Amino acid sequence: MNLFKAKTTWTNAEFIVLKLCVASIYVLIGAYFHQFFYRFFIPVLMLFLVTVIWAVYLWVKKMKANRGL
Repeated sequence: MNLFKAKTTWTNAEFIVLKLCVASIYVLIGAYFHQFFYRFFIPVLMLFLVTVIWAVYLWVKKMKANRGL
């Protein structure tokens, strides 16, 4: 299965999950370097983990739908 050649389409609502995933990891990076964000480390880490699992699930689901499986 070649993940980089598969074409998928995303709705705006589904893109929210991917954007939250990316935004949360950037906040985690900021938490590592700045004391202000440190108190939000655990909630943002949980948000990142949930959204990364959700985004991967949506991606795999769409790839299977496009292949007719």
